[in-house]
Amino acid sequence: MSIVTRTVLLTSTVAVIVVVVAVAVSYLLINAATLQQSRERLSRLTDITAAALDRGGLEIGSSSLLPRELERTLIAEQISGYIVDAGNVSPLGLSETEIQSLMGGAAVSTEGLTAAGPVLIEARKMSGDLALVLQLPIRVVGGSAQALLLRFGIALLLGLFISVPIGYWAAQRLTRPLRAARQAANQLATGSRDVLLLAEGPSEIADISEALNHLSAELAVSEGRQREFLLSISHELRTPLTAVRGYGEALADGVIPADAVARTGATLTAEATRLDRLVSDLLDLARLGAVNFQMTPLDTDLAELVREAGEVWADRCAKVGVEFRCDTPSDPLIAQLDPVRLRQVIDNLAENALRVSPEGSSIVLSVGSDGRSALLEVQDAGPGLTPEDIAVAFEPGVLHERYRGVRPVGTGLGLALVGRLATGLGGQASAGQALGGGARFMVRLPLVG
Repeated sequence: MSIVTRTVLLTSTVAVIVVVVAVAVSYLLINAATLQQSRERLSRLTDITAAALDRGGLEIGSSSLLPRELERTLIAEQISGYIVDAGNVSPLGLSETEIQSLMGGAAVSTEGLTAAGPVLIEARKMSGDLALVLQLPIRVVGGSAQALLLRFGIALLLGLFISVPIGYWAAQRLTRPLRAARQAANQLATGSRDVLLLAEGPSEIADISEALNHLSAELAVSEGRQREFLLSISHELRTPLTAVRGYGEALADGVIPADAVARTGATLTAEATRLDRLVSDLLDLARLGAVNFQMTPLDTDLAELVREAGEVWADRCAKVGVEFRCDTPSDPLIAQLDPVRLRQVIDNLAENALRVSPEGSSIVLSVGSDGRSALLEVQDAGPGLTPEDIAVAFEPGVLHERYRGVRPVGTGLGLALVGRLATGLGGQASAGQALGGGARFMVRLPLVG
């Protein structure tokens, strides 16, 4: 069921409820008001009729009817009139107490029950032992109230019938931005990225249009980065593949001298290892977003793990003239995590630092604790990161595309793996600037206890 239909049904239902409640309340109010007005009118007629009869010197037996002229006037008002005396009183819907009070000179205003049904009764003492009693059937009063209520009900029903098309028009107008948003979402789903919606309508609906516009812009940026990333990865894969194919063809054609075969094999092995690392990084990056990515948490001494990694990277750095320092506490730092994946984090950060560090510079690998969490850091003496670089440091391929051909860069997969592995290990990765220049990468990890 569409929003328009639901809105029309809702407004119609509310209108019907309002009409029913209004009619019920109006009936009670109108009936009470009409009854009060009829009682006041009957009281005035009784006073006027009694005064007129007294002035005319009426002499008539008990229970006699009014004079014919006055009776016609009262009949036009559907009022019945009686003249009674204390000696012969007919049942008029008055109690004995009320009759005694009437004959004592008091005005009587009450309701009673006669053969014709319930009536309003007004009685006045006249000269002598006579009294005038006028009766107005309550059904006459109710008929007037019902007639007025009927006209009121018709007006409400007309309002209801008018409200339905107005509600339909209003619902169509209100949902027009929603229909435009639905069409824009479908266009986004089919790959269109030039979708632009006007922020119109109520603020909530306008917010949806603005959110879709923002989504369209972000999707365009994200897909652009993905295209650039795929292009850079294709380039990185093609370089070692070209070397492997070239040397393979040379070996197959027998153009490699015998004394160069070993060197050629070593080159092929190095290029194949490079390819294997690229493919492994891509697979790990893809698996990190999958549900079935496995980690094996163990009680791990972070200080010991960092020292072991430091020994390996100290040798690698020494071979290229880069100083390597490893700072760890003497006390154990126990964390519940997968040590293999944490070592992968350290290796990627160290590989990235070594790539950008010039000969004669230094790299610092350290781990410390603030009591509740451990902070793993890698600092280099390379060109460093700008605030814009820091914001996208762990996004795949962004820094590679930004600095390709400007400074030594990798594929952009290493830092992306660090960011996602850190999250998978229960921690968080961040980037910053080192105090002495260069870049600083940090991974905060929770400690046991």
